[in-house]
Parts: sequence; structure tokens; C-alpha cells
Amino acid sequence: MNVVSQSGNILWWGRFCHDYSRNRILRQILLKLGFRVNDFKPRYSPLGGVEATLRSVGVPDAVWVPAFRQNDFRSARKFADKHDIPLIFDPLISAWDKSVFERKKYAEKSFRSLWLLSWERSLFSKADLVIADTELHAEFFVDKLGVSRDRIAVIPVGAEEPLFTEQLKSNQDYITTPEILFYGSFISLQGPEVIVDAAMQVPEARWTLLGNGPLRGECEERSRGHEHICYEEWHPYDGLPTRIGRADVLLGIFGNSEKSGRVIPNKVYQSLACGRPVVTRSSEAYPLGLQKSDSGIVFVPAADENALADAVRSLIKKPKELKRMGGQAVSTYRKHFSEMHITQATISSLAKIKLYPESEKALS
Repeated sequence: MNVVSQSGNILWWGRFCHDYSRNRILRQILLKLGFRVNDFKPRYSPLGGVEATLRSVGVPDAVWVPAFRQNDFRSARKFADKHDIPLIFDPLISAWDKSVFERKKYAEKSFRSLWLLSWERSLFSKADLVIADTELHAEFFVDKLGVSRDRIAVIPVGAEEPLFTEQLKSNQDYITTPEILFYGSFISLQGPEVIVDAAMQVPEARWTLLGNGPLRGECEERSRGHEHICYEEWHPYDGLPTRIGRADVLLGIFGNSEKSGRVIPNKVYQSLACGRPVVTRSSEAYPLGLQKSDSGIVFVPAADENALADAVRSLIKKPKELKRMGGQAVSTYRKHFSEMHITQATISSLAKIKLYPESEKALS
């Protein structure tokens, strides 16, 4: 894949996590496109503009506020306005949506919910470019958070290449007890309790839940006495592809919230890239046709442990089918979610604010 080198300077603004996969992938792509990416992590988000001036961060070509950094937006906006440069906002999620509909921290019509919605709308509506990870999230940002349609772009999350590559298995590997693997942060969006309830119905497989989070304790209690259900702590990020490769079937998410229906989680991209069949909840966030084709993905209704158990039971009865579906998974990743597709989406997005010339959007 050849791209035209673009000399530009982007200031990555906020108290962000370097190791979060969304940030890693986009930063690597920007570097490959020829941009310089400089970091500015304010000690105190509201006074970021003052600190940026005192630290002489210079004047970039654009400011990028990355995933989850709504609290850094206002100071970044003031800095961008001061220097007449565009601000790119990649929130990944809505804080209002997460607090009200996922965590159920506030009632939808409560004062706190309405205040949070108003506050977040004031951020989203003032970005020069808002990036969403799926078309459904883009629609949500437009409908609920006041983003103008012409100021929004979609860049899929994807998987970090070449770290997540096809993990081949020999025929002999499929003779052992099949392993069903979930990894995540044990939040309601992922539906780990649905996974545990399904696992109790399929003792002929080993079910492993890797990671930690709010619902892990409940899941462990729920599965007590079921020795085929196991738990593991987090693995180092660079060892995750190998861990995926040891499993036979990977699990996505199973929550029934509206948000869970708008996202394609990291684990699905990564598992497909590693060549493992994935079972996950049905969602219109996926490209058209994947739910009706041999894609390496099995879709089940949200929050339905019986459907999940049936899907897994059907898969593990046919070891040769698992291997074939692994090949389909890789093909699906390459066709819809590869770095080439994310790079093209990034170029198209930056072209909307004239940060990448329209004439150079095509990749060869």
C-alpha cells in the first residue's frame, strides 16, 4: 500500500492512555501518512491552554482530542481557536450515554442526566471534525449530541497490525477439549453474566473469562462449582494474539443496551485478525451482509444465554468447521477492517477539514 507523504503536525491533547488500542492504531497510521504527532498531557485539564502556553508547545496544524477525553475538550478548543486551527475529536463513546443508559447512574429525565447531556452537546457541536467508530455511533452523535452531519466521519477501530496476525492451528490441536475464550473488562455492555449462564449449559467445553472489572465477582459466584468455567487475569497486551490463538472460539459482547448495539468491540476485530471464529450479539453496526454470509462470525440475540449456548454447542461439534471458519474470519477482517481500510477512512476524514488534500485520498 502506497500513500502520499503528508508533512503536518498534530498535537495530541489530553490525559489519554498511550497503550489504548484506538490511540495506538490511529497514531501509527498518522505517522505512516507522514504527520508528526506530538503529545500534550496537561496536569489539570481545565487549565490546559495556560499550561500549553507556558510550556511553549508551539502551533500545530491541528489539535486531536482522543478517546474518552471529554474533560480536555474545552481547553483544547480555546487553544485551537486562539491559533485558528481545526480541532479533531475522537470521543469513541458518549459520557451521557454511558452514565445514563449503560451504568444507569442517573435517570434519563433527571436534572443530572439533562445537565450532562447539555454539557456534552456543547462539546460535540463545537468540534471541527468528530470521529465515530461505526455508522450507528455517527448517527447517535448527530441525533443526540448535536453534531452537524458534514462534520462527522467514521473510522473503524480495527486491530493493531502486525501484532494481531493469523494464529494457525494444526489438525491435531482440534482434538483436545475446545476452549471458548472471552476477554474484557466485565462491564454490563459486554454481558459477562450472559456468558457464564451459557457456559453452565455447555460443560463439554472449557470456558475461560480473562480480565477484570465490576461484574467479575458476580460471575465467579454465579459459576461456583462449575469446574469447566475458568478465570484468568489480564495478559500483557503483546501476548494477547498468542492467547487468542490457543482458544478455539472467541466471544464478543452480549449486552442488550442500545450502546452495545452500536459498537464493534476491540475483541471482535482482534479475534478475526487472529483467525478465530467469533460469537457475538446481533448488531447493525457490522457491514451489510456479514450476518447472512460465511463471515467467521456467528450472531446471536442480545442477552440470550440459551442462544449463545446453542451456537457454541453447534460449533464445537464440528472441529473441521471451526478451522474453516477461522479462515473465513481472517478474510472478513482483511475485506472490511484491515489497516488499509482504516488508513483510507483516516485520509477521507482528514480531507473533510483540508488536512489531507482531496486529490490524495485514493490509496494504491
